[in-house]
Amino acid sequence: MKVALIYNKDISGVINTFGMQNKEFYNEKTVKKVTESLEKAGHNVAVLDGNKQIIDRLENFMPSVNEGEQMGMIFNMAYGIQGESRYTHIPSMLEMLGLPYVGSSPSGHALALDKVLTKIIWKNNDLPTPDFWVFNSYDEDMSSVKFPVIVKPKMESVSFGLKVVYDVDDLKEAVHFIVTEFGQQALVEQFIRGREFCVGLIGNSPVEPFPVLEIDLEGDPDAIQTVDDKQKKPKKKVCPAHISAELTKKMQKISIEAFNALNLRDFARVDIRLDEDDNIYLLEINSMASLGQSGSYPTAAKVAGYDFESLVNKMLDVASVRYFTNTIPQTDNKKSTPKTSQTSRMRTFVKTRQQRTEKLLKNLVDTDTHVRNVEGVNYCSGLISTELSQLGFTQEVFPQLEVGNILYLSNSFNEEIDFLVIQPLDNRIKLAKHENYNEQEQHLEGTGIWENKGGIAVLIAALQALKFSRNLRKLNIGILLITDSSIDGRYSKPIIQQKTEIAKTVVSLSGASKEGGLILSRSGSALYRLETKLINKTTPENVSGTAMNFNKTLASITDISQNDSNNIIAPFNIEFKSNIFKVHAYGSAGISVRYNSPEVLDKIEQKIKKIMLTQKRSKIYQMKIEGGLKRPAMLVSEKSKDYYKSIVDIAKQIDVRITEEHRWSSADICHIKKDMPIIDGLGPVGEYLPSENERIVRHSLIERALLFALLLLKNK
Repeated sequence: MKVALIYNKDISGVINTFGMQNKEFYNEKTVKKVTESLEKAGHNVAVLDGNKQIIDRLENFMPSVNEGEQMGMIFNMAYGIQGESRYTHIPSMLEMLGLPYVGSSPSGHALALDKVLTKIIWKNNDLPTPDFWVFNSYDEDMSSVKFPVIVKPKMESVSFGLKVVYDVDDLKEAVHFIVTEFGQQALVEQFIRGREFCVGLIGNSPVEPFPVLEIDLEGDPDAIQTVDDKQKKPKKKVCPAHISAELTKKMQKISIEAFNALNLRDFARVDIRLDEDDNIYLLEINSMASLGQSGSYPTAAKVAGYDFESLVNKMLDVASVRYFTNTIPQTDNKKSTPKTSQTSRMRTFVKTRQQRTEKLLKNLVDTDTHVRNVEGVNYCSGLISTELSQLGFTQEVFPQLEVGNILYLSNSFNEEIDFLVIQPLDNRIKLAKHENYNEQEQHLEGTGIWENKGGIAVLIAALQALKFSRNLRKLNIGILLITDSSIDGRYSKPIIQQKTEIAKTVVSLSGASKEGGLILSRSGSALYRLETKLINKTTPENVSGTAMNFNKTLASITDISQNDSNNIIAPFNIEFKSNIFKVHAYGSAGISVRYNSPEVLDKIEQKIKKIMLTQKRSKIYQMKIEGGLKRPAMLVSEKSKDYYKSIVDIAKQIDVRITEEHRWSSADICHIKKDMPIIDGLGPVGEYLPSENERIVRHSLIERALLFALLLLKNK
């Protein structure tokens, strides 16, 4: 399933820095370890920073689900950035967005963070907890306090601000520090001399307790565990604790009752003090128990039989079952599978090389590959050839003069190939309007990045993953780099048809739509040029007559596509020049036609001829139209449909959204005549921008590379 891991990294990602600032953060190593654990279990994981951009990040990674699709999960490791009840910030937002997540609800976190409310609820449920007092200021009456006491902030964790005091003067000083430093009430709690324990909990119905863990205070009943102890010099942990079985069961039972009293979910850690008479006292409960390597929670989990990987995935499982009861299979084994799946290893490989993939993509995008820029196109194909040569591909060059050289690269010359990849390099954007590579947090932008160059990056990343997994040699692959796509494959058409004769399957990596559309059909294209000229210059009125007839004829041709879903007719580059004084008039217009079958184009041309017949009888002006077919339509075949179904199966396994799409734009893949599986749109997800720029969703580079690699591998 798709899993978005949220944690806090960039604390400047707020509108204003305001209120109490968080001091509690996960380190990068722990986040990476959790990510790897989820990926090894086959999940599609994205690590996201939980600041003000988090909604956009989530929407890009896991858009609204369609009926029948599996909903993703959030693995919440965000402690919050600032303000009150920080644990509740991300869960509250996720509730609003309608996204399921691991961990307690906002109300559960709020109660667990508020130590005073926690103790009140526990007392109301007859659960043992030390007596306590709450102060707003150091100058309040403190005569009722029974020393020694421990002073702590009302709503902090990780033992921030913790201090044991033995008299009123020290108490006033400690209360003053808490109120001024943390901006909140001071909780003064009866100090329990004795030993300190933790009980980790996981699950919901039932809640599973881990073995009781003791914090080694080295025999000092007056010792406590401070924030420095936890973060810099963690005290030794003894698990299972050296206590009787009866006391162990009692601690576990009380811990579960404390967990349920606050209506917490999925996991937590309960902190306990045991006095010198073996009386149990609940100190507090952490609803976001740390997963840090030296933490009490993973330490106790390991003794319970959960290594780190299985613990992380168990946390995800119990949350999934809570949300989707009877739809998520539960696993009983606590130990993780020793051998990581091939898919997980390939996913990890592609992700670790993402920076290199993006660097290659930058070089491709920054190169101007206008169809007539022969030098730029050849330089770009040289970059690709260099990458592919390292993967065992050799090249065949088809020299060109007016456009860049067409390249065919393969790891199996003189053999039938399993897959032919047809990938264009050129575009219509001249240097003046070329947009260089622009890197944003969630998107990558630049000329050609969606239409073709992002697909090249996906292709190379996929082939590298296949080489890493030692599968590339098992596949016979041909790659045809097209350099004349912008002029309808004028020179590449016969080469395409030649190479498809030795291929079993043809694919192309044009950019996918936001819905993840794979292209099973494309419209054909035809271009026409309509011209008119005034020939009877005896009267100025003929100028306006010529203009009216030109506009009427152009409108009549355009109207052919009205109310017809199988074709689109649109004029472009319309020009009309006239001079009444000199009695001169000339008009021209391009007419672009997109059609979905040969029969449709035949009907369009017949209607155009009928319209033009009426023009031949005029003695005032001349009118002509010329042009015709540029590319045939790519029709959906049964073989392509079957192939698409196999891609759907792979996409479901790795949680990548795909849909079937018809694209109105024509492409060189339309020139294929052979009846065979043909799929386009395997490139990264993206779109055209309102300008002539393009962009792709950044993480889709990884998803599509893995999808394409598995597609090549499975269909072998």
